[in-house]
Amino acid sequence: MTTRSDEATTRGDEEMSTDDAKVRRVELAISLVLRVGVTVSVAVIAAGLALMFVHHPEYGHLSGPFSYHRLTSNSAQFPHTFTQLGAYLEAGKGRGVVVVGILLLILTPVLRVAVSVVSYLYERDRAMTLVTLFVLAALVGSFFLGGVLS
Repeated sequence: MTTRSDEATTRGDEEMSTDDAKVRRVELAISLVLRVGVTVSVAVIAAGLALMFVHHPEYGHLSGPFSYHRLTSNSAQFPHTFTQLGAYLEAGKGRGVVVVGILLLILTPVLRVAVSVVSYLYERDRAMTLVTLFVLAALVGSFFLGGVLS
């Protein structure tokens, strides 16, 4: 024979397990976004570096006028605008591919915050949704204020 308190406890456990399952799904989604974002960006950067060394084998030398020191110096020419990036990619330059990989790496945590907004909406947590939306707006706003997207 079950009592009302037993039924309430059972319903409470079912609700808690449903909430726990929601939280677990959200955590897995965020984890997946971070893992995929970092993995893809590292693969793109590695492909860009490989392309650079294929086109410029002289960068592999430890000394001389075209050594790896030139590649890593402050005067190394990498694209600084989206127009330049497009030109580098059209020309098949590895430096453009490396920059795309770095952009992907920078955008990964931004995408994580966007997924968090969706997850808090899914969980119907208004307070955290608003806080996370503010964080997302600050991140996106910082790109515009920093001149990255201009």
